[in-house]
Amino acid sequence: MERILVVDDEKSMRDFLSIMLKKSGYDVTTATDGEEANKILHKDIFDLVITDLKMPKVGGLEVLKTVKELSPDTVVILITAFASTETAVEAMQQGAYDYITKPFQNDEMKIRIRKALEKRRLSAENLLLRNELEGSAVFENIIGKSERMDKVFEIVKKVSDSMSNILIYGESGTGKELIARAIHFNSRKKDKPFVTVNCGALPEGLLESELFGHMKGSFTGAIFNKEGLFEVANGGTIFLDEIGETTPSIQVKLLRVLQDKEFKRVGGTKDIKVDVRIIAATNKELAKAVEEGKFRE
Repeated sequence: MERILVVDDEKSMRDFLSIMLKKSGYDVTTATDGEEANKILHKDIFDLVITDLKMPKVGGLEVLKTVKELSPDTVVILITAFASTETAVEAMQQGAYDYITKPFQNDEMKIRIRKALEKRRLSAENLLLRNELEGSAVFENIIGKSERMDKVFEIVKKVSDSMSNILIYGESGTGKELIARAIHFNSRKKDKPFVTVNCGALPEGLLESELFGHMKGSFTGAIFNKEGLFEVANGGTIFLDEIGETTPSIQVKLLRVLQDKEFKRVGGTKDIKVDVRIIAATNKELAKAVEEGKFRE
């Protein structure tokens, strides 16, 4: 169970967030102000800290500083009724993952929390896998031996040092993501980011923002510029799971990244260049989908 610390000097907001998060299955601890939060942070570690920005004595930025000193992998979301570009920029520069303005919609907060915890999980997985997958026994550590898997390992070894983009086909539960990770961590890019996204798990608008980022003001709640996963993965590998579930408009943008290695953020006008290896996976017959006009070639 993922652990969240909620820090707010307003009891109503503190209780509201606590109840909402507990109903969503999280382990929640609350602090009445920044001073109490810092004491708790010196004794315990959390996956996520949600803190109000403006509080008496010890404010949200000071809580953020404490988090980053004691537990750098913990992600932080700042909330406030006093939004400004300056404070948002300062918070992001100091290591905050996100920044949300009161009043906010419940669903919006839940999405921000889910994305923050996903980032935390991916960072931890990347570190663990980088340590586990290095060395000569990498493939034996991932999947049990069989004649069929030996053939898969041979293919993985051959393509690892090729910087070509790759499509992995297989039914659900056949280990497509593990193969993608093995390819990345045995390639020249192994010390660079490995980022994953399930294209079938997000609605089109959210997936577009997740992949390509967005500019301030491009939609409701976009109060600052935010980089997408292609920028996060720059220099490394991005794994697009269930790519067959993407819409035609998303496919057009992906095609441009494949061909030109550039894209625009949502609401942006500037082309962003990236050097990213794309490994995609699907359980659909894409050749048939192309023939039917449901997927771009």
